[in-house]
Amino acid sequence: MIGMPKNLPLEVNDKTKKYVMLEVRELTTKYITRYNEDVYAVDHVSLKVEEGKSLGIAGESGCGKSTLALSLMGYYFAPLHYMSGEIIIDGRNISGMKPDDIRKSILGKEISYIPQAAMNALNPTRKIIDFIEDILLAHDIFDTKKQAYERARGLFETVGLPPEVLQKYPVELSGGMKQRTVIALSVILLPKVLIADEPSSALDVTSQKMVIKMLRHLLETGLISSLIFITHELPLLYNVTDDIMVMYAGQIVEKATAKQAVFDPLHPYARGLMGSIIVPESGLRDVKLTAIPGVPPNLKNPPAGCRFAERCKYVRPECKVFSVPLREIGDGRVYRCILTENELREYYKRESDQHAR
Repeated sequence: MIGMPKNLPLEVNDKTKKYVMLEVRELTTKYITRYNEDVYAVDHVSLKVEEGKSLGIAGESGCGKSTLALSLMGYYFAPLHYMSGEIIIDGRNISGMKPDDIRKSILGKEISYIPQAAMNALNPTRKIIDFIEDILLAHDIFDTKKQAYERARGLFETVGLPPEVLQKYPVELSGGMKQRTVIALSVILLPKVLIADEPSSALDVTSQKMVIKMLRHLLETGLISSLIFITHELPLLYNVTDDIMVMYAGQIVEKATAKQAVFDPLHPYARGLMGSIIVPESGLRDVKLTAIPGVPPNLKNPPAGCRFAERCKYVRPECKVFSVPLREIGDGRVYRCILTENELREYYKRESDQHAR
């Protein structure tokens, strides 16, 4: 077995007595197109993830989820550019660090990333052990290949993969085994924060269940200290994460506990997102499916007011004029809307009563 990570506290939450392992303050990043146009895909995003906890990030395609994941790594390359904000991992501010320093001392050790389409991330001409050796030797973890093999074998056994996988080529593995192999590669250095970008997509139901169980096991055993799970399937996060953050057009529109976000979403977009997906959970099976009209705004020229205004059935004239800040309603729950919680709940109750008739 491999050793457990030793993490130092950054910030203590008096209510939960948990350390804040990752804190992001007003992070803004943008893409610059070949026509020199700015696309603000992540706009003043703030979040916290405590040690031993998991955060889900949900939203439709193009809302900024994957760009946020890449931005959190602190390693930027064109066309993505850092603009402002802070990324603090276990008390260390990595914002503005040199790329070489990020690659050497941050990536893999402090924060690690499982990319989308991870099954295609492996070079088919190399054995799995070769990837392990490259990572460990590049970070001066071990001096010999034998030591690298012993560490890899212990980790692969921990995640339910036989040691024989280390001597195989990627093409010899099933889709589920390739996905788990990429996850194992991502945690070989015992990162404090693991970002999983749609790790269960393109897998059959059985393989999805194995991958999700594996990620939870990594968190529960301390091989990783905190987890960020990104998906467009909001209900999936209910069984994976402690909290859920919903993004729309580069901004956070709601953050709540997993139970609140799935069974009692407050922001009109979050509610629409839940209403457009078939959910097998008890209490939601009989909910009529509804579509969210329209398309997200073009972030080359985002609207001055609420970015969801053009698609929102509760829109008011002032929604399209004034920028809408996040509204706190207690217990860490926030949402971005000019309507009060009582006003939104009155709308939702009225609609529910009409559907029940």
